[in-house]
Amino acid sequence: MGLSSKYFLRQSVAATALLIAFPAVAQASDADTEALIQRLDRLEQANARLEAEVTRLRGQEAPAAVAPAPSNIVSDAQPHWTTDKGEPQPRQASWSDAEGPKNVVGFKLDYAFEMLDHAEGVNKRQIMLLKARRDNRLNSMVTISGAVTAIANAHFSNRPNKFGYLMRHPTGNNQRTKKTQEVTVASAQLAFTVTPTEDISAYAELLYDPEQSFGAGTLTALTRNQVQVRKAYVMWGNLKKSPVYIAAGKMDVPFGLQDTVSPYTNSTNWHAFAPLAFGGQVGYYDDNLSVRAMMIQGGAQFRGANTPVDGTAIPSKLNNFAVDANYTYHFNDDAQLMAGGSYIHGSAYCQGYPVVHFNPCSDNVPAWSAYGQLDVGGLRLLGEFTRTTKVWPGTQVPTPTNPLAQFAAAKVTALTAGGRYTLPIARKDTSFSVEYSRFLAGPDGSPWHRQNQIVAGISRRLGTSVDLFGEFTRVDGFAPLNFVSGGNQPNGGTWSDASAESHVIMLGVQAAF
Repeated sequence: MGLSSKYFLRQSVAATALLIAFPAVAQASDADTEALIQRLDRLEQANARLEAEVTRLRGQEAPAAVAPAPSNIVSDAQPHWTTDKGEPQPRQASWSDAEGPKNVVGFKLDYAFEMLDHAEGVNKRQIMLLKARRDNRLNSMVTISGAVTAIANAHFSNRPNKFGYLMRHPTGNNQRTKKTQEVTVASAQLAFTVTPTEDISAYAELLYDPEQSFGAGTLTALTRNQVQVRKAYVMWGNLKKSPVYIAAGKMDVPFGLQDTVSPYTNSTNWHAFAPLAFGGQVGYYDDNLSVRAMMIQGGAQFRGANTPVDGTAIPSKLNNFAVDANYTYHFNDDAQLMAGGSYIHGSAYCQGYPVVHFNPCSDNVPAWSAYGQLDVGGLRLLGEFTRTTKVWPGTQVPTPTNPLAQFAAAKVTALTAGGRYTLPIARKDTSFSVEYSRFLAGPDGSPWHRQNQIVAGISRRLGTSVDLFGEFTRVDGFAPLNFVSGGNQPNGGTWSDASAESHVIMLGVQAAF
């Protein structure tokens, strides 16, 4: 018999007793009446105890509430992303650590734009990731980022098939006669930032860049339309606990500033001295002082960091390295000055004649860099100077009968100076910039003496992660690094031409998520 049945029976017995007793009460004496009243009181008390007991037993028999199991599936009725404007967060599996609960997958627009922008913070991605975690900007175990840059441009040259603009190569297969135009995708990126614990971070970035690809053929050739894992590394570090961090994998080498104030076009310094390599990096960062050192795999290392490995370009030894240090002085909340310097043991400029990308060297050629950046309100000024410590062997033609043999080998120099001013208009900033950069590879009079670049740009931020830009670029000189001093032309000539001139009108949009 269940609890409800027992309770109903006891209530019925009590009611029946009252009905039976009622006639007797009417005929009884006062003493009998008093006795009946006392009996009724006892019955009421017993009934109250029974009700309490039934209530207690019901509570024990009721099934315990089962908490819903966590699920990785996000309800269709709720958004499943994280934005910069504080939209509702999803109901999904979460875990707790020192940083609090997190979502499994999320998006961060401003972080995506910063990490995938090719113009600024070029070799400081590890620090940017650590700062984002320190400031609690990444609230997901996996943050997905992506970006697409589309461009439309027109090029004009005073020499057929010689366009010195470095954001588009190889020019010989893709830009013909003295005029060329295009509307195309400059790049598309997809990245994953993984934060499994409060001290461990991982980053991987996929890149599609047919304009910058070293693949053979035209812009539409399959060899130039590949997707590559551009960067991938695992990092230990937590700026909330310590300024020290360690990273290992494929990453930008900490050498020089490599940034530009232009909205799209990279500086000549970047093209000449911005290496990407496999290796291990250790750093120190405390908002003022930054010190970084990286051990680099030997060999050609994606062209930019080349040291010979037993006379080969096989990356089988850690025989290259780079160090960088800079300090930022804060005048106030709206003004700061950063200055620094770098050294790399093996640069790109060690190959002999004829110069061919990714070929081995007989010896390493180190390089050093000094740079600075001043920010005052909406004004940014930057400057950088980089030079090799030895001559570039391949810039001297070894054949005495070749007229080009008269030019001695030279050290390689690159310099950049530029400024940008940003007008704050609500949340949509408009920026104007001018930048001059220079590449020197040979003595005066040599066809490969120099390639100078001037860029005037304007950009308007249409949102947190969308930038609309326009640029005008003038390039003086044509000095491609591949076969810079010849070796690929009839009669021992060179395709370098210091008198070549090209102009570029560029429009584009960069959108990230």
